[in-house]
Amino acid sequence: MARLAGVSHTTVSRYLQDADSLKPKTRVKVEFAVKTLDYRPNLVARSMRTRRTNRLAIVLASGPHFPGRLLAAASETAHRAGYQVEVVSVEGGQRARSARIEDLARSGQVEGILAISPTGLKGNRLRQVPIVESETYDDKLRGLGELAAASEIVEIVEYLASLGHRSFFHVAGDQDFASARNRKAVYLEAIERLGLQSVGVHDGDWTAQSGFDAITSLPDDCGVTAVVAANDVVAMGVVRGALSRGWRVPDDLSVFGWDDEVMGKFATPSLSTVAVDREAQGRDAILRLLAEISGEPSPKPADRTINHLIFRESTAPPPER
Repeated sequence: MARLAGVSHTTVSRYLQDADSLKPKTRVKVEFAVKTLDYRPNLVARSMRTRRTNRLAIVLASGPHFPGRLLAAASETAHRAGYQVEVVSVEGGQRARSARIEDLARSGQVEGILAISPTGLKGNRLRQVPIVESETYDDKLRGLGELAAASEIVEIVEYLASLGHRSFFHVAGDQDFASARNRKAVYLEAIERLGLQSVGVHDGDWTAQSGFDAITSLPDDCGVTAVVAANDVVAMGVVRGALSRGWRVPDDLSVFGWDDEVMGKFATPSLSTVAVDREAQGRDAILRLLAEISGEPSPKPADRTINHLIFRESTAPPPER
């Protein structure tokens, strides 16, 4: 490659380490040689020489609720720090994930590992490479910790009550999820504390169909004017079900979702919702891992509120009766 470019071996080495360190004319010559010869650096040989791979692994459970937004933010943060990321989805529970992490740690292929599902490695951490456990999701990729929080339900109910709503309905998520159970419990507590009326709770399964079925199953004289849905998908089903009954949203029925999905922003009407900053969780977790790798103190989490309410067109004062 040096011969084809008409430069020294040292210049080629400098190019591979930091192309911007070369003069533009020289860089063009080397780039031409690289493309002509279709050169690909041998990463294994490089890592043996430098003892660095510039690769990280993110290990998580296998499941249907893939945390794409969190992983995208984590990967972007790692890329900015000069690392590539391998996402490893493991079936079989904590024991299987622990075994996979052990293999990765001993392989020499990664410089650090982030586990976002429980591994059972606490107190028995491998020392070949740093391992950070965020435990953001459980064995079925159901949200834990901040993702299962429900305090914003109180804000939703209080906001709708401030608009004049007194008769509520909750379409819950799958009760196997801590987040669904928590939101249901907080909803019922808020309704009771504020002296409001709940016409019921429908235990759904996070789908639009469950929202549609829930709202269409209500009797005509139920009197409900506000629906608190477990997520935006359910809320969209509620809106469609209400329209099928001849109920206008928000003129006859206000609907509030959760997750701030893109489709809710562009729906008609646009959906009031709870924005969940999954990106911040991904960034914070990777920054913790990078600090472990460099031997620096673990950074404090970003000053943020992971959930906040967004008010759009699907909520309004109740109809006069």
